[in-house]
Amino acid sequence: MPKTDNNTVLAIKNISVEFDGFKALTDVRVDVKRHTIHFFIGPNGAGKTTLLDIICAKTKPTQGTVHFYPEGRESMRLTGMKEYKIVNEGVGRKFQVPSVFINLTVQENMILSLKGHKGIIDSMFRKPTKPELARINETLEKVGLADKADVKAGSLAHGQKQWLEIAMQLVQKPEIIMLDEPAAGMGKPETFKTGELLKEIKKECTIIVVEHDMDFVKQIADTVTVLHEGKVLTEGKVEDVLANETVQAVYLGRGGERDA
Repeated sequence: MPKTDNNTVLAIKNISVEFDGFKALTDVRVDVKRHTIHFFIGPNGAGKTTLLDIICAKTKPTQGTVHFYPEGRESMRLTGMKEYKIVNEGVGRKFQVPSVFINLTVQENMILSLKGHKGIIDSMFRKPTKPELARINETLEKVGLADKADVKAGSLAHGQKQWLEIAMQLVQKPEIIMLDEPAAGMGKPETFKTGELLKEIKKECTIIVVEHDMDFVKQIADTVTVLHEGKVLTEGKVEDVLANETVQAVYLGRGGERDA
């Protein structure tokens, strides 16, 4: 297993992906630091979501590997692992469209997401323990949904559904949470609240975000990696990255495009 410094939680090493001759990613190398909010940004087609797919093993790279360095445990190579095993090891992912069970209550959604609960049938017969319920309540409090525990998820506002899904990830005590456009479809107040929530969450775990909303990126980013045509264009602090003339040229006229 390649060595890395103790501050690195995820090492993306020389990742390339080719789909029928199209190079989606080319020799991408990025280290994600522990307890940071690390953004991947870039114009449409840059390869951002493909990179998340690689990390969680939804997509296999043509070359390269991804290594995970959990605290207090042996490091592991995520490349080649099963998707569910990566989740169990502590790397969670939230997709852009909320995937909550709309006919279940907020609390029932949380119970379903707990490790050890195999599905809806299992949760009907296996009641959560007191520590699990305490963890659920504490997490709902953190995301501002404690008063909605008995409300059906389908009746929540769009932003609240996003926060519920973040809570469903968080209750599993992951070391890394990957979020695909968490601010999509939100107004400014909801987006700001989501940013403040993520700043709290990074005390517990590392957050990797794919996003197009630059105000949101400026609000909370610790590190920003800019992808362009499948390659790393630049990386650094948000103010340095956004002041980069090449980055400005890449984004010029493309602000309205959505994620790749």
